[in-house]
Amino acid sequence: MRTLSQLLLLLPLGVVAAPCFAAEPAKSPPAESKWEQTIAAFEELDQKSPPAAGGIVFYGSSSIKVWDLEKSFPELPAINRGFGGSQMSEAAQFVRRAVTPLKPRTIVLYEGDNDLNVGKTPQQVAADFDALLKSLRTDLPEAKLIVIGCKPSPSRWKLIDKQRELNRLISERCQADQHATFLDVEKPMLAADGQPRPELFRADKLHLNDAGYELWNSLLAPLLAAK
Repeated sequence: MRTLSQLLLLLPLGVVAAPCFAAEPAKSPPAESKWEQTIAAFEELDQKSPPAAGGIVFYGSSSIKVWDLEKSFPELPAINRGFGGSQMSEAAQFVRRAVTPLKPRTIVLYEGDNDLNVGKTPQQVAADFDALLKSLRTDLPEAKLIVIGCKPSPSRWKLIDKQRELNRLISERCQADQHATFLDVEKPMLAADGQPRPELFRADKLHLNDAGYELWNSLLAPLLAAK
């Protein structure tokens, strides 16, 4: 039986036997690198034109980002800090850079939809919400927080049971917080047959159209007006 040294001598000159290592799985880039440009742009904007303290910050995923706040609430000092495609964990990660420096009196949050769509459980998303709320209460203990529940959309109807469970978990947390309110938008967005109302959505059957935002505006306005 040949030894390892004898086997190496049989290799052609110039050929080196490379050790065999298991390939390491590719690592996903951290969330910070994914959103750094967007968050830095928010910070730059706030430095160039600092908004007055005591305003209303809308924060969250694409349902926030594409919301025409000037049209919806022209009389209110509303600031849009939406970044489309974001998840609750990322909202928690960046809240101290995108929201708390503005010292808002009210924060309107929409997140969770994307999280469930990529396979996170309602419990995981609720835990990320806990982290976000902890940061807010540390920095802005008396700021009003309005959380809009996951919307029932035709394109993600398969997730409705998970959305309802997440809404239940977030609602419980809001009830336990002195300054938080949960806004459940599911029932007004459903037709008589229990399915999402198609006239509220864009062609992608996910994002709201003008009629959808008009409905949200009517549901949210009383909460924004309340002291």
